[in-house]
Amino acid sequence: QVRLVESGGGLVQAGGSLRLSCAASGRTVSQYAMGWFRQAPGKEREFVAVISRSGGTTSYAEFVKGRFIISRGNAENTAYLQMNSVKPEDTAVYYCAAVNGGGVYTESSRYDYWGQGTQVTVSS
Repeated sequence: QVRLVESGGGLVQAGGSLRLSCAASGRTVSQYAMGWFRQAPGKEREFVAVISRSGGTTSYAEFVKGRFIISRGNAENTAYLQMNSVKPEDTAVYYCAAVNGGGVYTESSRYDYWGQGTQVTVSS
């Protein structure tokens, strides 16, 4: 199995920046697309961003375009979400997820592995 652990969450003021990290252990993730999802209180989990296994293709939810950047680390077992110009509505638990495939996937049901989540709170 692949184990994913997120870190980097915390409290940030509106307009600020935050960088989330995802560390993978177990099976290699070189053949896995890596995605970020979030879940706000009282709402369903929603897609944020995804990067292909090669790192050559990305896809973003409309509400984060121009603000967030997803990337893969130099190592095969890391992924990041750079969050810029954050808004109070970005407040949520952010989850890292992985799926073995060559494309980019926006549906949570496509993902086989999930981290425990990291809390991001944006104050106004």
